[in-house]
Amino acid sequence: MSAVLTKDAAPAVPGRRLALRRFTRNRLAVIGLTVVVLFVLFCFVGPFLYDTDQTHTALDQANQGPSGAHWLGTDAVGHDIVGRLMYGGKVSLLVGLAAGVLATLIGTLWGAAAGYAGGWVDAVMMRVVDAGIAIPALFILLVVSAISTPGVWGLVLILGLVSWLVPSRLIRAETLTLKSRDYVLTLRAIGGSHTRAITRHVLPNSVSTIVVAATFQVADAILLVAYVSYLGLGVQPPATDWGGMLSAGLTAAYSGRWWLILPPGLAVILVVCAFNAVGDGLRDAFGVRGRS
Repeated sequence: MSAVLTKDAAPAVPGRRLALRRFTRNRLAVIGLTVVVLFVLFCFVGPFLYDTDQTHTALDQANQGPSGAHWLGTDAVGHDIVGRLMYGGKVSLLVGLAAGVLATLIGTLWGAAAGYAGGWVDAVMMRVVDAGIAIPALFILLVVSAISTPGVWGLVLILGLVSWLVPSRLIRAETLTLKSRDYVLTLRAIGGSHTRAITRHVLPNSVSTIVVAATFQVADAILLVAYVSYLGLGVQPPATDWGGMLSAGLTAAYSGRWWLILPPGLAVILVVCAFNAVGDGLRDAFGVRGRS
């Protein structure tokens, strides 16, 4: 019996070498991964190499164009734009990564429970998901932000609670397939619990789908943070993120100060596209059917 369980419980995903080979064949995915790594180094290691004061104002250096002293110029209160990009990028990436992981975790547990339970339990749980998807996440974020002033971890919690719906549908679909496999049926036949079936067989064999979903969720979370901060409802000064920089530089761009809006805009576009490219590469590498 144990031999049957061991044989049947083998992961349904390709081997590591095969998955790595498939991923590296996708040039966009490799470029995306490189961009993500470079931005992480830029935002988290860069401040140690390019030290700037992002707390105190320096009005005598306000609105200066790019120069040797300030590579991308300064903003309306004298903050160095390169340092501001690092500081804001750290917040954007941290919130995006944390919110993406939280949303994927909640969605994984919800989807696995719904798919494994089946019947009316599945129907009720998925109607909750359908109702949540019908409400735009941006609308919920605006309402919550108007009521309170969330900090960094407040944004992580809010984004995680509004972004778990799509991963739950993906994991539910995977669970519906896995729960009918021989190793799960054998476990149930010998008296194994539902919890053991989910934690020892269903979830481990859904790792590829979970990883791909998490990658896309991080990209979506970074975009949502930029949306909310652009409308002035994100993290509050002196903290900032790329969306807040876009909002602050919008009016200045009409005055010819392009360096206040172009760098953060390009940063958001590059990072989101990079995470999506990595997600596409992982989806192809693991053979995940697609993104709902």
